[in-house]
Amino acid sequence: MHAATASHAPTAAAVPRITPGRAPARLKVGGLVPFTATDYPGLLAAVVFVQGCPWRCGYCHNPHLQPRTADSPLDWHEVMAFLRRRVGLIDGVVFSGGEPTMDPGLGSAIRQVRALGFRIGLHTGGTHPRRLAQVLPDVDWVGLDIKAGFDQYERVTQVAGSGAPARASLQAVLDSGVDFECRTTAHPDLIDADGLLALGRELADLGVRRYAVQVFRPQGCADATLNTRGPLRDWPGMAVREALTDLFERFELRRD
Repeated sequence: MHAATASHAPTAAAVPRITPGRAPARLKVGGLVPFTATDYPGLLAAVVFVQGCPWRCGYCHNPHLQPRTADSPLDWHEVMAFLRRRVGLIDGVVFSGGEPTMDPGLGSAIRQVRALGFRIGLHTGGTHPRRLAQVLPDVDWVGLDIKAGFDQYERVTQVAGSGAPARASLQAVLDSGVDFECRTTAHPDLIDADGLLALGRELADLGVRRYAVQVFRPQGCADATLNTRGPLRDWPGMAVREALTDLFERFELRRD
């Protein structure tokens, strides 16, 4: 989920209980990319964009996916029909958003897609750690967005208490053994260079081995305040980049 992402700060959303015997909820799909070589490392994939996100990150490039509408913009049966036609043409399917773990139909959707023989990727900000833990056994790779230090999340998400589910989600991913990377969309007004380095050290201490920093890009961002910074060509600086490189088995600084 590329930086999926302003208003008042509501409290972090809880995961609704799933009543035994209830028919599986149908995934609400807000968009579909039929082919990508960048959203699942090393694989050709399609991307299913799940509708809804409880957080309101200013740098979000998909704000149209934040609300959940009464009806799914794309019917799930049509999405499955399309994916059946892609068997043998692509290797994997990535569930992105929005925030896919917000949707009670995620687990069922993943299992249906996996039954077609696709590898499953998941982009998540970690808003719903319990549902994330439930689907991880059926997921092959996770891209986990880490917004900031866990005690600084509200500054980015505009949601009080959002650092706690993010931290729990990271722990769930670590405990699962699934292949994953953590990544942070970084803007100096939201996390400065020192904060970025401190975050990197915290993640490395927790056991994260692959980390990427995506430097903020104004393209597609609707937040005028963040956009006033202009190009961040040299930020966060060579010293921070080298220090982060030394902390991880694999580190990337992304500007595109």
